[in-house]
Amino acid sequence: MRRVLFALLALGSSSVLPAHASDISVALDQVRTLTFGTAVATVYVGNPAIADINMIDARHAFILGKGYGSTNIVALNRQGQEISDTRINVLGNQRESTVVLNRGAARVTYACTAQHCEVTPEPGDGKEPYDAGNGQMGVHQDIAKKAATAQ
Repeated sequence: MRRVLFALLALGSSSVLPAHASDISVALDQVRTLTFGTAVATVYVGNPAIADINMIDARHAFILGKGYGSTNIVALNRQGQEISDTRINVLGNQRESTVVLNRGAARVTYACTAQHCEVTPEPGDGKEPYDAGNGQMGVHQDIAKKAATAQ
């Protein structure tokens, strides 16, 4: 009797209970691959300003770090049962080409190559670097829109 009860519990637990929560860290503006144990029908992102998900197929997805912080991604099967609850931690890029300029209490972070440096705001930087970064993003978006309409 015990063996039958144990076997029934073991079989039932895989389809009824959600998978355990896990953590994934991804750098800002970088992509990581996430593999689910079973097929996924629906995914939800807790805060789309922090991370985004693009399904590759029913069991694989790309996770994109969009903003600093933590959020979660919940995946459901076709029956609406939770199969995954994954915490996503978006961190700053840990590059060796990062330069931090301190002017008194003001701080600005740059990503540098041999040719030039660009402002790359990090948590703790002042307001001005974020404004400069947003201006750069606007210019890049305008160029992308013009290129798309020219085709």
